[in-house]
Amino acid sequence: MNTLVRRQGYGAILFSLIVAWVLSVIPLPETMQTWRPDWPLLVLIYWSLALPHRVSIGTAWLAGIVQDVLVGTLIGQHALSYAIVVYLTVRLHQRLRLFPRWQQMLSLLLLLTLGQLILLWVNGIIGRPIHSWLYWMPSVLGALLWPVIYLLLRSLRRSFRVT
Repeated sequence: MNTLVRRQGYGAILFSLIVAWVLSVIPLPETMQTWRPDWPLLVLIYWSLALPHRVSIGTAWLAGIVQDVLVGTLIGQHALSYAIVVYLTVRLHQRLRLFPRWQQMLSLLLLLTLGQLILLWVNGIIGRPIHSWLYWMPSVLGALLWPVIYLLLRSLRRSFRVT
């Protein structure tokens, strides 16, 4: 019975990541493209806050490699970003869980901005600089969407009894 629940748990985590990857590659109009939050990173942050013993740096690295393949960026770019952000989330998960939702949103804004800063740094190194302030909008939108994402993933976790 315990192994069945454990497998269901991994299925719920994988399902949420697949949905996040689909959301990250759905075609959007050019004007809305810059507003797309980093869905896989938001999902990884939730799961590393809720279950740091299950979703950690290795999971983030693999999810980042998949994201790189899906969006066609330099292989390892998102993996590095996701691994660093999830490492910090796992290290601070006990504190972050105690914060009220608005403080979690601010903390998440910092984590998402750090992830985008790492991507900006890698893009600068390979010769693809960003020249618009709109580059930072996905972090802001991701932080604003955090309460909704948190509630959706928490209900998924509770319905599948993921521990």
